[in-house]
Amino acid sequence: MSTPERNPELPDPLRPSREAVRETLIERQIREAIDEGAFENLPHQGSSLPLEDDTAAGDWALAHRMLRNAGAAPPWIESDKAARALLDERDRLIAGAPRLTESGRVRARAELARIVDAANRAIARVNAEAPTYRQHRRAIDPAAELESFERAARGERSEGG
Repeated sequence: MSTPERNPELPDPLRPSREAVRETLIERQIREAIDEGAFENLPHQGSSLPLEDDTAAGDWALAHRMLRNAGAAPPWIESDKAARALLDERDRLIAGAPRLTESGRVRARAELARIVDAANRAIARVNAEAPTYRQHRRAIDPAAELESFERAARGERSEGG
C-alpha cells in the first residue's frame, strides 16, 4: 500500500507551521511580563474597562482624547482655566476686603485692577479661541468690580449674595 503523494503547494499536516513554532518578539515580551507578574493588581482587573463618552466631540474625539491623555486640553480650554483662576483670585480679594486696613485696601485696589486687566485679557483669548459663541465669556467691568470691592470693604452684602 502506497501513501498518496502530498501536494507541495499545501502545508504539510504532519509538520507544525512556522507561525506555531516561531514566537514573535511581542509574544515573548508579553509572556515574560505575565511570568514576572506585570499584569497583576491592575486597575479594573476582572471587570470591563470604563469607556469614555466622546460622542459630543464628533470628529474631534480622537484629538481631544490624545490631548487629555497627555495632560493637556485644547487651547481655548486652557485659556478658560486661566480666566477662571483669575476670577477666583478676584473673588478671594473681594471676600477679604472687610478685614483690610486702609493701607491694605489701597494695595488691594491696585491688585484688583491688575487682576481684572489680566482676566479681561484671558477672556479675550478664550473668546478668540473658542469654537463657538457658547463658550464665550463676558468681559469684566473694572468700575463695577471696584464698586463691589468698596461695598465689601464697608461690610455691605453684594447684589448677588
